[in-house]
Amino acid sequence: CSAIDACKTSNGGCSAKAECRRTTPGNRACICNAGYTGDGTVCIEINPCLENNGGCDRNAECTQTGPNQAVCNCLKGYSGDGKRCTYISLCSQNNGGCSEFAICNDTELTERTCTCKDNYIGDGFKCRGNIFQELLRDSNTSRFYFHLEALSIRDIAGPGPFTLFVPRTDVLNNDPRVKDWTAKGVMAQVLRYHMVGCASLLYNDLTTITNITSLHGDPIHISYSQNSLVLNNNAEIIFSDAVGTNGVIHVINQVLVP
Repeated sequence: CSAIDACKTSNGGCSAKAECRRTTPGNRACICNAGYTGDGTVCIEINPCLENNGGCDRNAECTQTGPNQAVCNCLKGYSGDGKRCTYISLCSQNNGGCSEFAICNDTELTERTCTCKDNYIGDGFKCRGNIFQELLRDSNTSRFYFHLEALSIRDIAGPGPFTLFVPRTDVLNNDPRVKDWTAKGVMAQVLRYHMVGCASLLYNDLTTITNITSLHGDPIHISYSQNSLVLNNNAEIIFSDAVGTNGVIHVINQVLVP
């Protein structure tokens, strides 16, 4: 007589995910393979993510990849290997996308606020200082700033409010009269003719006015036609409403002459 091998056919009735082991003649034991759990007859794949988040950090997502196998990935807003995840401050990189003149504050995951610093105004993403500072920051108005600096004109650095009509940089650079005005010592008067004190006049405000008095003392005539604002029937406002802490800047395409 020969011993009956209980595992010889159909894996001994064990699960396909189990090993059939002969014990005594005609008997066997079913042992679930690694990564599976059960009585051997029925073996279920172990999902490690169901217990203790699979060993992943609490700020990570556990994803099963196979029997008793998983990967850990840090959640959005965190960085690390998944076993350990640390919070990423949005403000730690590029000031959180806020203006360089703003304070970035983390509020919650993937969220932050941008607030302009003292002496600046804006929405936090764009913050402006006084109009004297802003002239230098814009290539369209920087030449006007350098003329003011050269002549030590600081009128618009005060509390204001002021309204500025600034000839675009290329207009000032290409106007041959500028050199003559400088040589004759009247450039300061020309520059002050582009400034208005005691008022911060936005574009819409200017559409309701026909005359305003400059810091030079002479009036500036304003006309509005065909959706354009024109000063002294000559200079058109091409960029408007650059608001600073002490006034507003409008860019014009011609030099105003008192």
